[in-house]
Amino acid sequence: MRQNQAFFEVTIVMISSAFQSGLSGIAAGMNGVSRNAAEIASSAQMNGTATRDVSAPLVEQTQNVRLAESSTKVVAAADGMIGTLIDEFA
Repeated sequence: MRQNQAFFEVTIVMISSAFQSGLSGIAAGMNGVSRNAAEIASSAQMNGTATRDVSAPLVEQTQNVRLAESSTKVVAAADGMIGTLIDEFA
């Protein structure tokens, strides 16, 4: 019984870490999308005085969207693991 409890505790820590990583990735992706959108819509882009071509923030925005999407899959997987763990130990 003690061995099962130790396994449960270690597994919870691992799932928690995965969940936190997923949430951090979502936040980073969303912040990046917001930052890129602001740069794309900036007056500097509109009047041609921007230091970077508009294609750079557009590419970065796609990367940030992919980061957020993949991070949601990490969170979903961690959620599924929690459900399985509860089912097994309940």
